[in-house]
Amino acid sequence: MAFTPKKVAYRGAINAVTLGTGDKAIVIGGQNVLPFYTFDASIENAPKIGIEISDCASEWNVPGLKEFYAGCTTMVDYAKKAETMEGADFLCLHFESADPNGANRSVADCVADAKAVAEATTMPIVVMGCKNIEKDGELFSKVAEALQGKNILVLSARSEDYKTVGASVALAYGQKVGAETADDINLAKQLNIMLKGLTVPAESIVMNVGTAAVGYGYEYVASTLDRVRLAALDQSDADLQMPIIAPVSPDTWGVKESTASEEDEPAWGNQEERGVGMEVATAAANLTGGADAVIMRHPAAVATIKQFITELV
Repeated sequence: MAFTPKKVAYRGAINAVTLGTGDKAIVIGGQNVLPFYTFDASIENAPKIGIEISDCASEWNVPGLKEFYAGCTTMVDYAKKAETMEGADFLCLHFESADPNGANRSVADCVADAKAVAEATTMPIVVMGCKNIEKDGELFSKVAEALQGKNILVLSARSEDYKTVGASVALAYGQKVGAETADDINLAKQLNIMLKGLTVPAESIVMNVGTAAVGYGYEYVASTLDRVRLAALDQSDADLQMPIIAPVSPDTWGVKESTASEEDEPAWGNQEERGVGMEVATAAANLTGGADAVIMRHPAAVATIKQFITELV
């Protein structure tokens, strides 16, 4: 007697959010099944991969990255090259140097770079800040204004600045806004409710529910992803039905497994291979947990995750 699997039908569905414009626009979310459960229902919008382009990319010393971006000197150069990377769906401009505790690059200079990239490329754009609440608030508002009409995603609004970021990015300039919390389903839901309370449309919100490299407290990320996705689908919780994006690369390329030299840790093997392995493992874990998009860096890791997605969807 042949085995006939029982399909699971969920009451809820993840919101479909469009990023970018024209032929290169992408849609994240939209499914009503658990990650990669294509035996329950088809997944119309496969998870997407974004390529991190940092304004500190010239400091990357990984051989594979230096080789891929050889000759690139500006963010525009890096962005145009990133568009050719196998598996790339969107670009992520990471303005690390804006940090007041670091290079303290001016908002005007960052906005100029963002405008130049938007004019020179066609893929959807995601913008990440420097993790300084005050500086990011100003940066996000100015970038959202400068790129009005490009339908970008800004990462992210947090509980400390959601009014400023939500009002300027989503309401004033019609962009998509990220909602960033730290590994807690209740905090994630609360921030979404507060953004919607500002009249930010649910379809303009993308969640970042917390990130970590595998092996570095990732179990908290995994638990949060599972609970958020099950609440959205099984309980039809409209306050948790936003798609999820996971900025993987900043975490994975900053841990010891990726940064320790072969001289310091000879037993660990090739340093670059370790970094690629950390990025692949973390991206795969996020995607199987419920992320609808991941942000990555290394071409080899991106190609691997692209194949992973293609074979499962």
